[in-house]
Amino acid sequence: MTGPDIRDGAVINPEAGRKPASPEGKPTVTVLDYGSGNIRSAVRALERAGAEVILSSKPEDVLNADGLVVPGVGAFETVMKELKAVDAIRMIGRRVAGGRPVLAICVGLQVLFEAGVEHGTEAEGMGEWPGKVELLPADVVPHMGWNTVAVPEGSSLFAGVQNERFYFVHSYGVQHWDFDVIQPRMAAPLVTWSEHGGPFIAAVENGPLCATQFHPEKSGDAGARLLRNWVDSLRGRPQAADAAEAESAPAASAVATSAGTGGHATPPEQTA
Repeated sequence: MTGPDIRDGAVINPEAGRKPASPEGKPTVTVLDYGSGNIRSAVRALERAGAEVILSSKPEDVLNADGLVVPGVGAFETVMKELKAVDAIRMIGRRVAGGRPVLAICVGLQVLFEAGVEHGTEAEGMGEWPGKVELLPADVVPHMGWNTVAVPEGSSLFAGVQNERFYFVHSYGVQHWDFDVIQPRMAAPLVTWSEHGGPFIAAVENGPLCATQFHPEKSGDAGARLLRNWVDSLRGRPQAADAAEAESAPAASAVATSAGTGGHATPPEQTA
């Protein structure tokens, strides 16, 4: 009898050895621990949302959990360096390529785009989505506090909280969204907008890859419901990833590998 096929500390063959389920049958969620500050609130919020939560950057925890949460606090370039230091960019790409859910928060959303410009310096992002993170065109930054969002039809992440306010703390954002249709038969990503001096992207739902510019863990009942929606979507998924499939898939971007590819979105008119 052979043991589990393990590479980089993660189970490669899901039939060879599965990650044990929570005793209560809860989905397992890893919160990526890579140096981003104040992530304990995210851990607690996810636990309240019904997840069995691990705070870790170990490959076996990142790759085998039902869901991965990527928090982000600080500067775009710094967060990218910290992610690279724990090999998180490769592991996030493997999860997305294999259809394994990822939820990114705040700067975690920003680094999924092609680039970020802060203080006149441009830094390369992960390139999962086209677009550039730039200073918000507002008289007062940071954009700090509660704001409404314009949710597209069909959103599962915002089910039940489409008309609620969420808590933002940021000075930079993605202000344009323009995707060329690569595979027309596949669904376009769902883009949620907000406004502070001008429209900016508040959230994206793109197959297994979701992200919010606001902090759901600090957004009261609305944020708690949003996290429950995401955690509930993890139920019934395999306990271990078929990482061999993810390893062989193109690593270029989620645009080419996840369920939502192509399409154009125009920010709606909205009052902050």
